[in-house]
Amino acid sequence: MFDLMPIAFKNVNQLWAYILTETLKRLGLTCAIICPGSRSTPLVIAFAQQAPEIEAISILDERSAAFFALGQAKATDRPVVLVCTSGTAGANFYSAVIEASYSRVPLLLLTTDRPPELRDCHSGQTVDQLRLYGNYPNWQTELALPSADMGMLAYLRQTVIHSWERAQTPTKGPVHLNIPFRDPLAPLPDGTDLSYLQSQFHPEDFFAGIANTSPFPTPHSLLPIPQEWKECDRGIIIAGVAQPSQPQEYCRAIAQLSQTLKWPVLAEGLSPVRNYAELNPYLISTYDLILRNQQLAKQLAPEMVIQVGEMPTSKELRTWIDTTQPRRWVIDKSDQNLDPLHGRTTHLRISVEDIKAEEINLSFSSDYLQQWCDAETKARLVVDQTMGKIDEIIESKAAWLISQILPPGTPLFIANSMPVRDVEYFWKPNNLGVRSHFNRGANGIDGTLSTALGIAHRQQSSVMLTGDLALLHDTNGFLIRNKFVGHLTIVLINNNGGGIFEMLPIAKFDPPFEEFFGTPQDIDFAQLCATYNVEHELITSWKHLQQRLNPLPNHGIRVLEVQTNRKKDAQWRQDNLRKVAADITI
Repeated sequence: MFDLMPIAFKNVNQLWAYILTETLKRLGLTCAIICPGSRSTPLVIAFAQQAPEIEAISILDERSAAFFALGQAKATDRPVVLVCTSGTAGANFYSAVIEASYSRVPLLLLTTDRPPELRDCHSGQTVDQLRLYGNYPNWQTELALPSADMGMLAYLRQTVIHSWERAQTPTKGPVHLNIPFRDPLAPLPDGTDLSYLQSQFHPEDFFAGIANTSPFPTPHSLLPIPQEWKECDRGIIIAGVAQPSQPQEYCRAIAQLSQTLKWPVLAEGLSPVRNYAELNPYLISTYDLILRNQQLAKQLAPEMVIQVGEMPTSKELRTWIDTTQPRRWVIDKSDQNLDPLHGRTTHLRISVEDIKAEEINLSFSSDYLQQWCDAETKARLVVDQTMGKIDEIIESKAAWLISQILPPGTPLFIANSMPVRDVEYFWKPNNLGVRSHFNRGANGIDGTLSTALGIAHRQQSSVMLTGDLALLHDTNGFLIRNKFVGHLTIVLINNNGGGIFEMLPIAKFDPPFEEFFGTPQDIDFAQLCATYNVEHELITSWKHLQQRLNPLPNHGIRVLEVQTNRKKDAQWRQDNLRKVAADITI
């Protein structure tokens, strides 16, 4: 007997779905997120029968499901499948598809559809699903209608393999397959003669050669350090936004380049470099504060800049680079343009680990490097002393405190708007190996909770740092709680509104500021958590928060609410960021 699923004999739809899911299983798929619906029935049944090799998780809300899948793909660095029915269901994936495209996260979207004859005739639950996600997918196509022909089954197998590869190369991202099915959708006999399978279909031959490996391995060739870098004594390395699969090796490569050239490393709060600080003696974490000092900004103007990964969030840094116009190199393996400043930039399409380590006897002593290190020492001391003396609950201290107290290796999801900026301003370099995650591709608050749950699912106990609006925008993510395996602690900064808008010029215009920008929602989070049967605790002191974050529980979802005053938080930042900058002298 062969190992073809018995259910695949029932009808051609189920045979088609079996070939698709079996191919994905052999490629290495381990997680499929399934949204309820009728048209997707053949795929749902096939995925359910691939357990335990493929974990199939049912999630009600398609938007939440897509961001959960995004989080899982971030955590595992492997493609995750999303399945939905026809109609507007697939449209709810769109926000996550955009984020996956810009963040370079591998997702495989399987939207099921009516057959061609039921389109454009007002048949129920039918919309135009071709190229549904515009140009955001790495690749997209519509599959042929299911067929029992051996040649068509081979076509399906190879198309799935190609889809899997295109989700990962040359740049990771989403791939969309639109999959039409005719009735019957349930595994009922449809009259198709499948008896030939007994003699012609041999699964081990049919699926032979499908490898559970990363596609297109590239030969390891190292780039020698360019001569012009070696001859420059006013260069900096910017360690930008990055989520490398091997963070320690990534940080070590940046440190090696820094120490070879004697260039400082300006490390974004979302870079793993700040969480492996002992590797890098020339680490600069307070560059945003330093560059607010206009005299220092001019004094430290670079001639050359190596940017590793995406440009950091800091507006101060971007403005400084734009003003000084240094010669720049961007090191990143993607095929995308990573220079939003449109400077004199060369893209090196390699990873920083691919730069050859060299012993170089530089002819200069780097006074420039020493100036940066002196500025960092003074700014870091002021920040740490200031934060250490604060007993009252203010928003900015949360990021500074969390950077020092999490259990080693903790996965941390950082929400957009103010949390991500406080991390850049105040995240203290440490050696905890915290695994920071974020949705900085499109910089939106879509799917914040669902992404964090996806990152935490079957991983080490995890933490999310978020504001109230980002959490409220995705409360349907709590519906995942019964399927969620692991633990997520949510540090909720509740300032009853959009704190980031308090930092913008529009804050001086009220009305309409408070109603249309501050947008307070006046939500009782204790009641909200009770509705979803999620644990809630109001944090009353910094010591209280520290006790709750180390150690972390092993299972469940928990909200630790930190209530702050939005306007006082904004005023504190404006006063203290300016003050720290003014006090730095070198």
